[in-house]
Amino acid sequence: MAGETSQTLDRGLRVLSCLAAHGGPMTATALAGELDLNRTVVHRLVSTLESHGLVRRDDDARIGLGTGLLGLAGAVRPWLRAGATPALRRLADDVGATAHLTVVDGGEALAVAVVEPTWTDFHVAYRVGARHPLDRGAAGRALAAEVGTYVSTEGELQPGAYGLAAPVVGVPGLAASVGVVTLGVLDAGRVGPRVLASAAEVAAALR
Repeated sequence: MAGETSQTLDRGLRVLSCLAAHGGPMTATALAGELDLNRTVVHRLVSTLESHGLVRRDDDARIGLGTGLLGLAGAVRPWLRAGATPALRRLADDVGATAHLTVVDGGEALAVAVVEPTWTDFHVAYRVGARHPLDRGAAGRALAAEVGTYVSTEGELQPGAYGLAAPVVGVPGLAASVGVVTLGVLDAGRVGPRVLASAAEVAAALR
């Protein structure tokens, strides 16, 4: 019936979300307290997730995210690229700058889709898989930006490079931004609204 959910699955997903938000291993007691669950329930959930490689226990029996999540994340990235690329292509050619989709991964900003403009003589080469801290560069900073706003930066990741990015909103479970990077000065008044529109296009494609 529409609207029915699995309580056990919901709790298991909450365990994963809690571990991801915490940023490091947690004790079963801490997990139980954070999730307001009985420790016995937490132990059962963790044992099930551990059997699938989604969580792991260290030598002190603390619980952390498992490497099984890497395989799941790797399978999602081609879908993200396919959904975002048409909007990024239009953005790159409209603005004349390299466009990209960036997501949060392991506490860092990860570029999962990059499109270079087709008509410019020079542009920034930005590779898929590039990582940088969330608090540096427009793509990372935009992940924490408010809806309807964009972030611009200068030289935070590469001297002389200008970046502008906006958050992708309205896609459940996805923390992402769309942005452009160039070695020329960006006209934020012109480029900002175009990046915001592209972020909305990407969100619509991924929903």
